[in-house]
Amino acid sequence: MKKIGIFYGSSTGNTEEVAKLIGEKLGLSSEDVHDIYRTKASPADYEILLFGSSPTGAGDLQDDWESFLVALKSVNLEGKKVALFACGDSATFSDTFCDTIGKIYEALKSSGCEFIGTGVSTEGYSFDDSEAVIDDTFIGLPLDPDNEGNLTESRVDAWLEKLKTEF
Repeated sequence: MKKIGIFYGSSTGNTEEVAKLIGEKLGLSSEDVHDIYRTKASPADYEILLFGSSPTGAGDLQDDWESFLVALKSVNLEGKKVALFACGDSATFSDTFCDTIGKIYEALKSSGCEFIGTGVSTEGYSFDDSEAVIDDTFIGLPLDPDNEGNLTESRVDAWLEKLKTEF
């Protein structure tokens, strides 16, 4: 199996919990699940990268992602497979729901990486607008643990089934 690394930024703990859940479901060691604020690990050491973020305010990147994206510019992502996930608040920030997926996508789309885990249906989600939607589907996995926590695990499971076919 190809080496998988999860790198996440989390302000409230939701994205951290989801990153750990995804890691467990993929059978990863906790050493392959990285808080980007603390980690010394490099995405260059992995063939498959899962990047997770939570928004700050109205759809802005989580604070640690600002500097992590700068650092990623020095990493050769050519040929690496990249999947994106985010935790957002579809009730309070319905017009910027999980925008961080779109922001990270935009920052990396010219890096030579291959995005996987895209094409997530917007059906069943309650939101007004999102930078994470391209061609009527999400380009990563959006989650709302605060308002739709009962759907988190089933959404993660469905996404991982899709991802496994793309590894």
